[in-house]
Amino acid sequence: MRHRGFRVVPDVGMDAAAAADAHAARRVAGANTTIAGERASNAGVVLFSAVLFAVCFCAVLAVAQLAAGGIGVVAVTVALVAALLAVSSVHIAQQWEKVVVLRLGKFNRVSGPGLFWTMPVIEQNTMRVDCRVRVTSFGAEETLTADLVPLDVNAVLFWHVWNAKAACTEVGDFTRAVELAAQTALRDAIGRAGAAEVAIRREQLDRELKRVLEEKVAQWGVTILSVEVRDILLPKELQEVMSLEAQAEQRKKARIILMEAEQDICEMMDDMGNTYARNDAALRLRAMHLLYESVRETGGTVVVPSSFSEGFGDVLGDNAKDLLGKVRPEV
Repeated sequence: MRHRGFRVVPDVGMDAAAAADAHAARRVAGANTTIAGERASNAGVVLFSAVLFAVCFCAVLAVAQLAAGGIGVVAVTVALVAALLAVSSVHIAQQWEKVVVLRLGKFNRVSGPGLFWTMPVIEQNTMRVDCRVRVTSFGAEETLTADLVPLDVNAVLFWHVWNAKAACTEVGDFTRAVELAAQTALRDAIGRAGAAEVAIRREQLDRELKRVLEEKVAQWGVTILSVEVRDILLPKELQEVMSLEAQAEQRKKARIILMEAEQDICEMMDDMGNTYARNDAALRLRAMHLLYESVRETGGTVVVPSSFSEGFGDVLGDNAKDLLGKVRPEV
């Protein structure tokens, strides 16, 4: 997926020309709809119509040759009219197309895909509807939020036509109608929320836009597949304020975690103090352990008075007391 982030809008410190260029560069593009996927060619349909015209024209001339023994102006005219009627009555719709057929101005049927027939003059192919997924990019430029912050938001809409009859008879230009409905829904959603809410709760904004658009375009035979907000352009001043707010929140969390750690350490030291107060031997053993750790970590030599071993008489064995007794103070 494309990266979705904030972009800083240049605002001050530029001359008139540079400011105009920057403003043009940051404008959100207007609504634009394209068909998702590769563009297909209609060369096969055109070739079929040309071949059908030639075959009908030659067949009528052949019949005139056999019947009248020659080809005149009347035979050519009849052959031309017959070929045109054949071409206008036989049609091909591509796999992704639906064709709305009207009979004397009234809806008759939806034909396609594949080969289908119509009655010349009486029936008309009013509209060929592409039922593939369409991609509409739209945006809301300098739209005020609930806290009066101007935002430029750019989004993309995925949709397709599922009812060709409704798309043809219920709305004049369903593509343009979907584009305008998407822009209106986006502006309304931005106006009901604050700038921070719009920037942070993108998924919620996507779901809200999808729900609103589904309700609005369902009567046009259109299905909304998904709505995705791509870019949110924030003023530079607002971005700095939001950055300071985020930093303050992180410092707050760090202080809380530090105080909780100190509280745990204090409770543990209180328990250790109570234990050492009840047992002098444990306290002396702890002192020996700390002495040993300091020697082991630094690799140095600790000099203690010979009377130091007397304090461990009740907790040390004979070998340990003899070893401490051999230690002499060094000057």
